[in-house]
Amino acid sequence: MMIRSATALRNDYDGMVKLSKEKQEPIFLTRNGDGEMVFVPLEVWEKREAELNLLAEMLRREQNRMAGAKTYSMSEMEADVEALLHKD
Repeated sequence: MMIRSATALRNDYDGMVKLSKEKQEPIFLTRNGDGEMVFVPLEVWEKREAELNLLAEMLRREQNRMAGAKTYSMSEMEADVEALLHKD
């Protein structure tokens, strides 16, 4: 985990960008010793957002399943696909 002061960001923005991109991890920024913000490369942010969206979708589907939504086994799905493909 990288921790830097907010002043370091203001004084050396290009260096912070380079460091964060090289390490591919966020830099936690502090002000007067207290955490204030997180500086993160766009690629890392987008990957994290995609992971969070996937987890949210998985949770939604699991909640639907637990609430009684119909589920299908692999063999049922294969049979349905075969039936659709060979439908006259």
